[in-house]
Amino acid sequence: MHKPHRSRNLVSRFLGTVMVGFVRGVFAFSRALGPERSGAVGAALARWIGPLLKPHRTALANIRAAYPEKPEAEVKAIARAAWDNLGRTGGEYPHLGRLFDFDPEGTIPGRTEVDGIDHFLSLRDDGKPGIIFSSHLANWELPAICAARFGLDATAVFRAPNDPAIGRVLHEIRSETMGSLEAARQGAAFAMQGALEKGGHLGMLIDQHFTRGVIVNFMGRPALVNPILGKFARRFDCPVHGVRVIRLPNHRFRLQLTPPLDLPRDPDGQINVQGAMQAMTSVVEEWVREYPEQWLWMHRRWRVPAKA
Repeated sequence: MHKPHRSRNLVSRFLGTVMVGFVRGVFAFSRALGPERSGAVGAALARWIGPLLKPHRTALANIRAAYPEKPEAEVKAIARAAWDNLGRTGGEYPHLGRLFDFDPEGTIPGRTEVDGIDHFLSLRDDGKPGIIFSSHLANWELPAICAARFGLDATAVFRAPNDPAIGRVLHEIRSETMGSLEAARQGAAFAMQGALEKGGHLGMLIDQHFTRGVIVNFMGRPALVNPILGKFARRFDCPVHGVRVIRLPNHRFRLQLTPPLDLPRDPDGQINVQGAMQAMTSVVEEWVREYPEQWLWMHRRWRVPAKA
């Protein structure tokens, strides 16, 4: 009676195991290539395959709406460069530990430089909880590695991939290079709150659509953003910083951590949640407008229902 169900489970587990093995094989091949060649292969594949996919049309529509003054050739060039960045980021993934090699005492520049390391150290040593927001720019995984390397007690909140096999392998790599990790899932808010209550820090990407979010203005259009960082900022009244990654020539990166934001407050002196999220989103907009070719334009970011 239950044999078909058990058979399906066995087949599902078998396929999952095969997929995990395949993904690990791809990552092993990428490691053998080294970070530069692996990133170049990923970029070439993304530039070739990306424009054939449905998300490419989303990217073009987003870029046209954000830059109505740009000619079509420039719009297409930004979209192609965005695919290049995405593919390069994927190719670099097995090498995350090697990519971040910043040494404040070093005399020879490495692959990564950090602008604002004093803010990292201040966050680490002030004995207070803190919030760090970021966005899908360049290789957006590097800030969590920076925090771990410099002893900042930080929990990185991430969205698990839809494919469980890819998710397992990515989690293995993240666990080797980053500090605490928390998947964005039901109940994650309690774990995030617990980290702040212990004086820790939260790091989270805030530039994706969130159905139950608050409305902010992003690139001249209304968008929904997850309000949880604003709510935590209000509850704990803690410093809120932004961090971004910039992809530089010759396979290098720059991390920039902002000073703490001066967030808007209600008449009673408490941080205003919607205003806080707008302030963070405005910083992200400045980042995207400075390096539009390094942002994830393929995401359906602007999905505000008419009733909202």
